[in-house]
Amino acid sequence: MADQLATDIIDKIKAHAEPGGEEITLDTELTSLGIHSLELTEIIFDLEEEYGIEIEMNTAEAWSSLKNVRDMVEAVRALIAKSA
Repeated sequence: MADQLATDIIDKIKAHAEPGGEEITLDTELTSLGIHSLELTEIIFDLEEEYGIEIEMNTAEAWSSLKNVRDMVEAVRALIAKSA
């Protein structure tokens, strides 16, 4: 069951994913959504703005190793907790 943070992130991902794809869940692979570096960068900027977090460039590079939506949600959750 997705919490509010996960739901918000999934909505942001949907805005950048290729249309007509499958339903996006926490286990959805990012590559299956057609999300590549440019889209990932845009999603990161959206998340920074919304949650008042800063994703350092080396962190963004580390994000390229994210495999699924759950990985992204947990990374954002950790940054929010760190900035609180």
